[in-house]
Amino acid sequence: MDIVAALWPLFLPLIAFLVALLHIRWKQCTGYRAIGAVLMWQLVIGLGLGYLWAGLGHILTPDSVAGSIGWPAGSPFQREVGMWDLSLGIVGILCLFFRDEGFFTATIIGTGIFSISAGIGHLYELGFHGNTAVNNAGAVMYMDLFYPLFLAALLILYHTKKREARMKEGFT
Repeated sequence: MDIVAALWPLFLPLIAFLVALLHIRWKQCTGYRAIGAVLMWQLVIGLGLGYLWAGLGHILTPDSVAGSIGWPAGSPFQREVGMWDLSLGIVGILCLFFRDEGFFTATIIGTGIFSISAGIGHLYELGFHGNTAVNNAGAVMYMDLFYPLFLAALLILYHTKKREARMKEGFT
């Protein structure tokens, strides 16, 4: 198995973290603002660009993507999954422009339901059909299952720290 193919799903979240660190350093963010910067860049780059990339793959090279998942080529499901992934990617990228907890929450819930469901599908294919294709049983499966939980935890931490800071400042 090619190591690059196996680990590509980790690339954009890692880039998002590095961009967030630069943002935090440049803007001298601390506390909940630093957590918010990490969350925002994870949503924009890790989730948004990640889903955009996946969507383009399903639409532009459907047979190759199907093969990498261990599915037969030629299925029209690729267009539907591709359009859905593009939609989720656009929503993630919009987090750069709509920087509020409500939009972040909706983005994480919507993409999280799809992503975790897809991860469960990968587990099913692995357990019941022995599908060990790189994009079924590899890093994609783990990212589908755990990345939404990571984003939700970041959101909860951000909200909690923001509320604590506001309470200290006398806001409710």
